[in-house]
Amino acid sequence: MSDLNTQIKQLIIDALGLEDISTHDIDDEQTLFGEGLGLDSVDALELGLAIQKTYGIKIDADAKDTRDHFSNVASLAAFVTAKQAA
Repeated sequence: MSDLNTQIKQLIIDALGLEDISTHDIDDEQTLFGEGLGLDSVDALELGLAIQKTYGIKIDADAKDTRDHFSNVASLAAFVTAKQAA
């Protein structure tokens, strides 16, 4: 498991107050919303703000591919890496 993936998992837990789970409970490919981790649209907003603040990147909520980037931890890590490299 990459360090960035672990950091993002911890960010999800901290930003959303998910006290009953640990980073080991979240799989890198597990869907974050709906049937997966069970996050909702309010969680998405809070998570997006936390990611922007933590990693110093801008997230365009209206971009067509933003939802895809937030589908799981692995895609979110790839997104953060790409944004930081740009």
